[in-house]
Amino acid sequence: MIFELNQNSFSKMVEEKAKKNGLDYMMAVLDVCEELQVEPEAISKFISKPIVEKLEVEAMDQNMLPKKTSLPV
Repeated sequence: MIFELNQNSFSKMVEEKAKKNGLDYMMAVLDVCEELQVEPEAISKFISKPIVEKLEVEAMDQNMLPKKTSLPV
């Protein structure tokens, strides 16, 4: 059986690796890329919106991205 890489399969692999190994999502993405022998730059189309959101939260927590602020209502 040939493995077909798509957004769903890639995201599932990242989620499983993050949960199983206690990794943050950035490390899980990089681990999956290494496992599949794919350059991280080549997987942007395979990262789902929920994974992107989790990566953004992690980056903000680590001060790699500015924190989103909301105006008081």
